[in-house]
Amino acid sequence: MTSTLIVPPILTPALRDEAVEHLRRYFAPVSGTTGWAGSRFERLAGGGDRPDTADRFTADDLVAVSLLSVSVPPHGAIQLLESRADEFARLLAEIPHDLELVDVESIPDDWAPNRLWTALRDIHGIGWVTAGKLLARKRPRLIPVYDTVVQAAVEPTASFWEALRAALRADDRALHRHLLSLRDEVGIGDDISALRVFDVVVWMHHRYLDPASDADADADAA
Repeated sequence: MTSTLIVPPILTPALRDEAVEHLRRYFAPVSGTTGWAGSRFERLAGGGDRPDTADRFTADDLVAVSLLSVSVPPHGAIQLLESRADEFARLLAEIPHDLELVDVESIPDDWAPNRLWTALRDIHGIGWVTAGKLLARKRPRLIPVYDTVVQAAVEPTASFWEALRAALRADDRALHRHLLSLRDEVGIGDDISALRVFDVVVWMHHRYLDPASDADADADAA
C-alpha cells in the first residue's frame, strides 16, 4: 500500500535557520542534569551498530532507548538479552548494516525489519514506539526514531517507514539532501543520520508548538 506523509514546514528551506537552531539546542553538550540526554542515543557505549554488537541486543541498547524516555520491562529485557537472544540475533543478521532508508527501492511485506519489529511487539510491555526505537538503535540509517509526537506532525496515511522512504527519494532526494545539509551546518557529525535529523527537528519543533505534549515520554500503545 502506498503511504504518504506531510513534510512539516520546519523542514523546508524557508525555515532553515529555525531548524538549525533546533538541532543546535538538542545536540548541545550534556553535563550533569543539563542538556538533552536523547542526543546520546546513537553514541552511547559506541553505538548499537558497532561491528561487535550490531547483530545482537545488549544492555547498552536498553539503556540507550531509556534516553528517549521509553523502557524495556524486566521480563522483556530477559528475553532480549537471554532467552530469545539468538532468535533476535538471527533477525538482526538479516538486516544490512550499511543500508540507508533513502537507498531502499521498495519495502515488501516480509521485509526483515518488519519481521523483527513484529517479534519485538510480541514481548509483553514493548509497544510500537519502543520496538521502533530498539530497531533505530541497531540500524540508525535505515530505521527512524518515531513516536506519537512525530506521528501527529507528519500524519502518515499508512506505514511511516514507507512514507518516509518515499519522501526522502522524491524530487531527486531533495529532502534527504536538505537533512544532511542541516546536519553539516550544525557540525554534529556524520554518524548522525538524516533520519535522526528528521526526527529531532520535527520533534523539537512540534513539542514547542504544543508544550503540553510530553516529549519522548510516549504512550507506547497503539
